[in-house]
Amino acid sequence: MRTPASVAGHPIHPMLITIPVGLFIFSLVCDLISLRSATPANWVMVAQYTMAGGFVGALIAAVPGVIDFLSLEESKVKKIAILHMALNLVALTLYAVNLWLRIYNGSNQGLPLMLSLIAVGTLAVSGWLGAEMVHKHGVGVDLTSSSSSRL
Repeated sequence: MRTPASVAGHPIHPMLITIPVGLFIFSLVCDLISLRSATPANWVMVAQYTMAGGFVGALIAAVPGVIDFLSLEESKVKKIAILHMALNLVALTLYAVNLWLRIYNGSNQGLPLMLSLIAVGTLAVSGWLGAEMVHKHGVGVDLTSSSSSRL
């Protein structure tokens, strides 16, 4: 089921989401390291910057995701896609609040750390649903492409 947001038969959204997801997870890792570090301020700063980068990257990755979503026709796949999108919006909202708290309070402990844990868990479930759309339902898989016939 080929999607419109693709390059040479390869869907753009799955390529782009690896960057923000990696940054979000690394942000949480930095937060956890800061709890035991001799220089926690450095880790707090890295966590904040990687979180901000992940937020921007997620917004960029959402554009081809929405384009692909609008092209879906199968009811079951569309339901999965709606849940996937809703969870991503929840995670982005958690990260927006998290960034605001960090910028104005200057701390990553307490509520910001809890928001990071919840948001990463939300992204894990959302990623599972995204993979289900690709691997079980073939969203973004173009079997008619000449590039796939070379395999």
